Amino acid sequence: MLTGKSRATCREVNTRLIKRLMVLVAALTLLVTAGFLSLRFGSVRYATADIIGSFLGAEGSTAKVIIMDIRLPRTLIAIMVGANLAMSGALLQAVMRNPLADPGLTGVSAGGGLSAVTIMLVFPEMTRYVPLAAFGGGIVAAFMVYTLAWKRGIDPIRIILAGVAVNAILGGGISLLSILYSDRIQGVLMWLNGSMSAKSRFHVSILAPYSFIGLIAALLCINTANVLQLGDDAAKSLGVRVNLARILLSMVAAFLAGISVAMVGLIGFIGLVVPHISRLLVGTDYRFMLPVSAVIGGILLTLADTGARTLFSPVELPVGILMAIIGGPFFLYLLRKGGAYRV
Repeated sequence: MLTGKSRATCREVNTRLIKRLMVLVAALTLLVTAGFLSLRFGSVRYATADIIGSFLGAEGSTAKVIIMDIRLPRTLIAIMVGANLAMSGALLQAVMRNPLADPGLTGVSAGGGLSAVTIMLVFPEMTRYVPLAAFGGGIVAAFMVYTLAWKRGIDPIRIILAGVAVNAILGGGISLLSILYSDRIQGVLMWLNGSMSAKSRFHVSILAPYSFIGLIAALLCINTANVLQLGDDAAKSLGVRVNLARILLSMVAAFLAGISVAMVGLIGFIGLVVPHISRLLVGTDYRFMLPVSAVIGGILLTLADTGARTLFSPVELPVGILMAIIGGPFFLYLLRKGGAYRV
């Protein structure tokens, strides 16, 4: 029989589980709401009836063309990219046991960005290989970080310091290419600042399979991420090969960030802000924190993109600029609150 203390513990566990499930359901509801707002608002605002009519029929109408062919693909891409970047950041934070880890701060995004910019500016005839190049660039950047950080093993602090250095070097490479090919830079200027503009169903069909693969890979990393949070000694005692686990999780994170960078350009702070919010809502258990991060990432980027194209209408801002405005102060807040603590 269960003792009174055991029953109290079971009730506490059940209460925590119910709370976490409620947070996930609420996040999914907010995601649907954010998607609806993205479809409704823009240079032209549509009523709810117009949106419903576009899904149900009304072939050939202007509303259907704008909503189904322009805004819906853009919304779906924002959701997928936001989820990808959030999961990438969450995995990197597990690898480094530091909530300040982020694809943009550790060189992964810059590696993908440099590869993609090289293709678009130097070899524009090979643009179809941009997703593959961005993924490869992210992997190379991650390899550089781990090589520089290796000293009788991998220490999370050395990873972060090496990541900042690699990020600065690769960012300089992007700037150099921008100057050398200034006659072509206009075509990728919006991409450099992160933009969802000119996205179509074709782009959705390209990104969706990669995002699905990345999602499955990230979910398979949950147990490993949880063990890494316990510290190296505890992880080794549980039979985990810590260095190999860090490399594998970093590869998944690089894949998620690389495919996102290839599609929409450089968007920062999603991977930093979202996992921290999720951790506050559902705790550090990656069984809940990772799915909630994916959903909140989709919400945040969808709302940011909606704001970027409506706040200064008819001028459309790159969403990366708006995310920098939001994420910068949050980053400073983490530093003020002691953001270098272990997760």
